[in-house]
Amino acid sequence: MITQPFADAVVEAEKIIADAPHVRTEADLVEGYDYLAGSIRASLHLAWAYERDFPFFVQSTGPYTKMGLDNPDALYFHAYLRDDAEYVVSGTRGTTRDLSFQVLNGDYSPVDVPDSLTAFDDREIEIGEDGEFEIRFGPDRAKAGPGYFVLGEGSAMLVVREVYSDWHREHRGTLRIHRAGNLGAAPPPLARDTVAKRYGVAGKILLSRLRTFLAFPEWFYLRLPVNTMTEPRRTPGGLATQFSSAGHYDLADDEAMVITVPASDAPYQGIQLGSMWYVSLDYVNHQTSLTADQARVDPDGILRFVVSERDPGVANWLERLGHDRGYVQIRWQRLSRDLGPEDGPTVEVVPVDELPRRLPYYDHARITRDEWAGRITARQTAVATRMLG
Repeated sequence: MITQPFADAVVEAEKIIADAPHVRTEADLVEGYDYLAGSIRASLHLAWAYERDFPFFVQSTGPYTKMGLDNPDALYFHAYLRDDAEYVVSGTRGTTRDLSFQVLNGDYSPVDVPDSLTAFDDREIEIGEDGEFEIRFGPDRAKAGPGYFVLGEGSAMLVVREVYSDWHREHRGTLRIHRAGNLGAAPPPLARDTVAKRYGVAGKILLSRLRTFLAFPEWFYLRLPVNTMTEPRRTPGGLATQFSSAGHYDLADDEAMVITVPASDAPYQGIQLGSMWYVSLDYVNHQTSLTADQARVDPDGILRFVVSERDPGVANWLERLGHDRGYVQIRWQRLSRDLGPEDGPTVEVVPVDELPRRLPYYDHARITRDEWAGRITARQTAVATRMLG
């Protein structure tokens, strides 16, 4: 059977989910099987997108194909490359807060993070008054300069991120890619061997994806003291203009984690929660993430977020959704300077009932149930518009 390698991988993948070290409850397992379904969809999509001579951008992760503590504020796209070919990337710059490009020398694996060979944002490219742009990636170092970015040895993947801060007022752009000289041509007809190979590749992508992002938190999160967050640091394997602060929490239902951080001068600042499967929580129907534009800033210029299971009645509540353990991350993007400890968060765990006394601007932070429902409505419509726009 041509699909047997992929079918075998799905069976092995289910075992990886069932045997995951953090699984304690039926809810953990059900969530894992849902994560598996998204991973299966994504793996098939990615295997069929492995077209380096006739490449196209695929959405790497989204609300229903999550991986790698996906940022709820980002649209992720990638295309596969050859390091000895030239590619033309063109499109229209939308109004999102950040548009960035990154060339990797491979994909994430259970034992390694791929090297970032090139990383830049749209401040380094020429964009016309109509928002149109065109840039090239290729091996010819003599062409290096504005509009031409050299593909280093081993270049395998181009990743593009569009990042929102105000989900309602910002809109995505357009993006396309082709190998230079191949417009007007077409790939050869599909052969049985090609399809069989893709099923095998999809199975390998699926297993690697699951194993990698179960191992990833061990490298960067779980060795940190619980209920703390790091100072801002360059994101491992990430963009040159991105810093992040990471941590993991373990909270009882009557406890709240108060995360206090300055409202940054960075164009993008966002916080999110993640499950032990190392993916975002439901950010469409619940407030499990906030950008600086979405959050309520206290009169002293400080952002105070409350992570809890119980509703604290404040605007900057991050809903745990039954996850007594999980990950928390703050990102700053499109930076023009390095960040220091003074830019980062402080963390305190307090009883939920004490929040009115522990939050210095509690009255300013309060929110009504109708206002909260309005926030959720805004999230649902904004994400729907973003995905279809």
